[in-house]
Amino acid sequence: MQADKKLKMTAQIQSGIRPEPERETAAPPRRIVLTGFMGSGKSTVGPLVARRLRWNFLDVDDVIEAEAGATIAELFARHGEAAFREREYTTIARLAAGEALVLALGGGAIEHPANRSLLLNSAGTLLVHLEVELATTLDRCRGTEHIRPILADMANLASRYRFRLPLYRTAHISIAVDALTPEQAADAVLKAARLG
Repeated sequence: MQADKKLKMTAQIQSGIRPEPERETAAPPRRIVLTGFMGSGKSTVGPLVARRLRWNFLDVDDVIEAEAGATIAELFARHGEAAFREREYTTIARLAAGEALVLALGGGAIEHPANRSLLLNSAGTLLVHLEVELATTLDRCRGTEHIRPILADMANLASRYRFRLPLYRTAHISIAVDALTPEQAADAVLKAARLG
């Protein structure tokens, strides 16, 4: 899928999802990659989409942790962010070559220009942004501060959200999911991909 032909839209529950005309003749995707801020539902919606398509689901962070034998936080602490981002890119590039796959990215993966370029320009890949407002993130992630220390630093969290939002919106499709159940969000992803 060429970057200049990629589908850009925001799907609101009220208006539905309308692909742009050039997408009507495009082949359906062979893999769907979910991106979005924490609490957007990537690791909840992804398995639902995969199950309906009878595809595999993988969470990039889970794969990295399993292969490294360490948590993401431990990898950051031991090796720094630059080394983690390189490992993350290598993992995404390897996994995103798969077929019949729904892949959930870590929230910060979108910041790496190489990740964006790879996912936006790979034939058969549909990059979907599950968009949430910051208030939704706070509501959905309440009680997980022990595994998401950033939640305790509101200024930093808000700054990250503002920085990442325009990057997330470079995805082929953005779907506002604040008011959607996981099942409704999965329906919206499938409809946008023309697979459901």
